[in-house]
Amino acid sequence: MGRRLFGTDGIRGVAGEFPLDPNTVHALGQALGKMAGGLGPDPEIVIGMDTRESGRWLAGQVAGGLARMGVRARFAGVVTTPGIAYLTRTNSFVAGVMISASHNPYQDNGIKVFSHSGYKLPDEQEHWIEQEIFGLLESGIDPMPLSLEPDPALDQHYENYLLSTFPHSLRGVTMVVDCGHGAASWLAPELFDGIGARVLPMCCSPDGRNINLGCGALHVEPLRERVLAEKADLGVAFDGDADRAIFIAPSGKVVDGDAVLLIAARRLHAQGRLRGPGGKPTVVATVMSNLGLERALAARGIQLLRTPVGDKYVLEEMLRTGAVLGGEQSGHVIFLECATTGDGLLTALRTLEIMHEARLDLDELTSELEVYPQRLVNVRVRAKKRLEDLPAVTQEIRAAEQAFGAAGRVLVRFSGTEPLARVMVEGPEPSQVDSFAARIAAAIERELG
Repeated sequence: MGRRLFGTDGIRGVAGEFPLDPNTVHALGQALGKMAGGLGPDPEIVIGMDTRESGRWLAGQVAGGLARMGVRARFAGVVTTPGIAYLTRTNSFVAGVMISASHNPYQDNGIKVFSHSGYKLPDEQEHWIEQEIFGLLESGIDPMPLSLEPDPALDQHYENYLLSTFPHSLRGVTMVVDCGHGAASWLAPELFDGIGARVLPMCCSPDGRNINLGCGALHVEPLRERVLAEKADLGVAFDGDADRAIFIAPSGKVVDGDAVLLIAARRLHAQGRLRGPGGKPTVVATVMSNLGLERALAARGIQLLRTPVGDKYVLEEMLRTGAVLGGEQSGHVIFLECATTGDGLLTALRTLEIMHEARLDLDELTSELEVYPQRLVNVRVRAKKRLEDLPAVTQEIRAAEQAFGAAGRVLVRFSGTEPLARVMVEGPEPSQVDSFAARIAAAIERELG
């Protein structure tokens, strides 16, 4: 029973299989209940889920485990991940539980746990919960799920907060909203309609199995086609739990997290609010963010700090350095003055606010971002070794780096969850980028494939 349960984004797996089988999920509820018992009298924990068909029974098992420890559960029903983080930190809940596998297909699910602060649990608390779970499983448990009824007041509380952050009217703005049949399917159209926009919804009819299926933030071509056909002012796509947002400009250009970081950083910098270490204006992003973002920020005197891939690492660096803005190319953007996690709906509101105040569309706002050609290649491997022990691979990496100089980047890393080596090459010339990416991937395949 020495396996880890928590990864960088909670517990993930196939619903019904370990570690998301009824026994383990019920044990998690018990362990969390035991921890909550020491946090105050009559503790209560809020639970939410996205639209996967497995969400309700997983929520029932968590609640059943909590009940065994005398801890009450309040059920938000279908809600976004950042919605649960907000509800946890602004109410008397000692913790929050979100049941979602974000952008994964419907067969997968996951469990994220937030402390009362609205941040994910620190590693030491996750480790304590793991040990409790393994102990319960070894001694044997009889899972007894609870039947839960959603409390609509919770979702409304979160929506009211989002509305309160947008002091303008979007009357006259037409926007296409792709919710990926996920957690924002009801909330997002209502939210944007509430601030005056003409909303054209798509993929807002979840059936438990169509979440992220050919739509949402990972599949934006249908949204792009709709924006162009409708001559809309913009489009926005969310993933399954709506913690990320990707936009479409009127021209059809895809506006990703890098572009949002740039336009948000410019606005915060102009207002004197873009804080960072030593008072230097700072944006935090990952190693995947495009070199074009780094150069566009540098031209305005803003430094870019890079972290490993994962919004968890972005947030840790923001808290360490005092930065207020960070995010990922994939659309997770953290506005730390407003939220403790990436929030796709909040990102959309901040982007709309910038458009409204500047009286510019997304094509105009992002015109200074020169995106360098970037090639990503995944190589399946039979083992993961240190790159220093793979001379043929390091030789190809050095050749690429010498050819690019300061005008390009090479990143090779192993996936933390799959038997894959991930190769990213970025530079000014597409043919050169493709060539070096292929050469490095071939060397890895020869050594480890």
